Amino acid sequence: MTFMPWSSELEVGIAQIDEQHRWLVDKTNQLYNSLASAEADGAAIGEVLEGLVDYTMNHFIVEEEIFHRLGYPETAAHKAQHDKFTAQIMDLLQRHDAGERSGNETLDLLADWLVHHILKVDKAYVAFFRDNGVR
Repeated sequence: MTFMPWSSELEVGIAQIDEQHRWLVDKTNQLYNSLASAEADGAAIGEVLEGLVDYTMNHFIVEEEIFHRLGYPETAAHKAQHDKFTAQIMDLLQRHDAGERSGNETLDLLADWLVHHILKVDKAYVAFFRDNGVR
């Protein structure tokens, strides 16, 4: 079962960013399926959390580089949200590594991030990016 299907509603229309967002949706569904299976184990959750750490580092760098290059006026506020999400993922990973079960909390965080951040916050920069030639 797909917890959060990819849809055109999640697209911002910038290929590189959409590709990275789709990866995040896939990881969210992978985590959901791992938690729903009878064999759910810490290794699968740890793998997703480690992937999310890589995602935050790479994806956020891409977005923030474009913000700085174009002089996006909401850079500081957007970066603050990135920093908060990164800190939450790092906290979940550290707690997981210490033996705490945090799969459902991670799933809740990802679902909220996908709905709030991508659909609202990321979509807010699309017109600015397009006006400045980013496609």
